Amino acid sequence: MRLEQLIYLEKIIEKGSINEAAKELFLTQPSLSNAVKDLESEMGIQILLRNARGVSLTPEGREFLAYSRQILDQVNLLEEKFKHTQPRKQAFSVSAQHYAFVVHAFVELIRSVDSKEYDFTLRETETENIFSDLASFRSELGVLYLNSFNRQVMTKLFNEKNLVFTPLFDAKPHVFVSRDNPLTKKKKLKLEDLEEYPYLSYEQGENNSFYFSEEILSTWDRKMNIKVSDRATIFNLMVGLNGYTISSGIISSELNDDKIVAIPLDHEDTMTLGWLKQKQRELSPAARLYLDMLKNHIQQYGFKIYE
Repeated sequence: MRLEQLIYLEKIIEKGSINEAAKELFLTQPSLSNAVKDLESEMGIQILLRNARGVSLTPEGREFLAYSRQILDQVNLLEEKFKHTQPRKQAFSVSAQHYAFVVHAFVELIRSVDSKEYDFTLRETETENIFSDLASFRSELGVLYLNSFNRQVMTKLFNEKNLVFTPLFDAKPHVFVSRDNPLTKKKKLKLEDLEEYPYLSYEQGENNSFYFSEEILSTWDRKMNIKVSDRATIFNLMVGLNGYTISSGIISSELNDDKIVAIPLDHEDTMTLGWLKQKQRELSPAARLYLDMLKNHIQQYGFKIYE
């Protein structure tokens, strides 16, 4: 395996086409295609799927590229230090349940990038998709919560999928409602206070397991239930229908959450929010920086970060 082959592969994925990559690399299309075929033969896997529209990665190819990028990152660090070359294009992706602090740290990360070239992805998604994104190396990090109800099942899944969970902070459950909701007159809410209001929760696709729910007390019977797929919609329904949801208590006014307030819920449960990664994967510099920003942002809300 040669370093050039890894560089060629990354350029092909960036362009989505062997032909376009060959033009940028000043190579002929056959020579570039043969370089990838030689790499596939040496590794004993199929890395690319080739079709009339271009190329895409196989599942094994996606995993291979994740490791390849780690090698290229290290080579680039050496060249930056000793050859004073330009930093390579940064790549980072995170898949998470729907939390404002995840988005806020992502915004800060992009603002901190001293380059006009980067390839970052944020997926606010269903819980099951976080697992599949990490397993397929589509995302480097995942963010979700554990509590007394889902911890045993989730921990079993982490082990099965070769994932490592690192806790960030503990949070008591809060009820999110519109500023105009009559519930805001109370400093603390009980479950019975919520009975006459629509309950808003995030849908979990085909896997409707209560253990995958993003909200605690998912098994509690409610008269009015509305499922949504994104945070913008859930906030709109809080305002338009006086609906509510239950989450960590962190609301970011900088991300247009100023119409929503968080009221403590009188319940014994505690949410432990944390991040996931593949056990064998080393974090990229961008991922480490993102985690630092995530922790700093959470601390600004008065939460104690796990050491």
